[in-house]
Amino acid sequence: CCNILNNIQKGSKRIITMSEAPESEKAKGDLTPITVITGFLGAGKTTFVNYILKEQNEWKICVLENEFGEVSIDDGLVAESMDAPEDLITLDNGCVCCSVRGDLVRTLGQLSKRRKDFDAILLETTGLADPAPIVYTIQTNPKMSDNYRIDSLVCLADCKHLALHLDEKKPEGAVNEALHQVAFSDKILLNKIDLVTLEEKEKLKNRLKNINKFATIIETERGRAPLGEILGLNSFSMESILTYDPSFFENQEDTKHNLELVSSVGIEFKGNLHAQWFNMFMMDLLRERAADLYRTKGLLSFHGQGDTKFVFQGVHEQINFGPAKESWNKDDERLNKFVFIGKNLNRQELTNSLMECLYKEEDEKP
Repeated sequence: CCNILNNIQKGSKRIITMSEAPESEKAKGDLTPITVITGFLGAGKTTFVNYILKEQNEWKICVLENEFGEVSIDDGLVAESMDAPEDLITLDNGCVCCSVRGDLVRTLGQLSKRRKDFDAILLETTGLADPAPIVYTIQTNPKMSDNYRIDSLVCLADCKHLALHLDEKKPEGAVNEALHQVAFSDKILLNKIDLVTLEEKEKLKNRLKNINKFATIIETERGRAPLGEILGLNSFSMESILTYDPSFFENQEDTKHNLELVSSVGIEFKGNLHAQWFNMFMMDLLRERAADLYRTKGLLSFHGQGDTKFVFQGVHEQINFGPAKESWNKDDERLNKFVFIGKNLNRQELTNSLMECLYKEEDEKP
């Protein structure tokens, strides 16, 4: 069944990466986790990074400061003498700060020799709407994938001003970066909650859940985030769908009232999928909607594959697919689960299309 997505690869120019077997715990443990931080200027990123570098003492973190794209490095955060990517500033608490100037692969390559000195790497990408290129590079470049793994995508949000960013009207064809950042996230760090009323905060949290109900929202003040709830949790793994609250997949009656352009959909149904039909569904979906699909995840049971449980996750057209670490137990109910986060999603249409991929006895008849 590991060739299920091969036809997608051959039949289109979409980029599909596949895991032929589940990663061993040892292999996964040998990789240094990278947490990608997105967020708008003013969300409190400087305060958050300063807290990591200068105040907390529990974690040894290497902070990679963004200097690709249009957002320049924050004045005063890193010493002015930092001239090249290999220059590192080491802080008293063992943390390190480094400036990335154009070539992320080169910077991470230079860090690989001392990566085990760190508990985690935090890659700051303020202003970057779409982390897909970073994710793709780290997952597919052998020099990167042999040393690092994506641990989570975290959106640092300003509780007081985020709603204004979400409401911002963009020219035709332009992206609303705030919507993208929320949609891509595994975790949303809701900062500056002390500057809003309880009613304002709850209203914003409800809105964020409409956009991305699968992201964990963590409330903070003045950038002092509980790092144990953010780092080293492997939130980006294919298997993270296994830990989702079952209520996420219940039929959401209120989705028709969701006015957000970007939304999240959870679908769950019993049965075994027909590999060929599912392959065709994914091929069509990626060909037609890849740009609109920010995140996808799935837990699958296929006809003819015994007790093997399959998982996948994607960022746009980049799909990782493979067997899960744990097989189906003999008494398990075979529940297929799917998560879609993106623009203009039609839950009923997606559900109907996926249900058509179920294996039926008559499929075997000549």
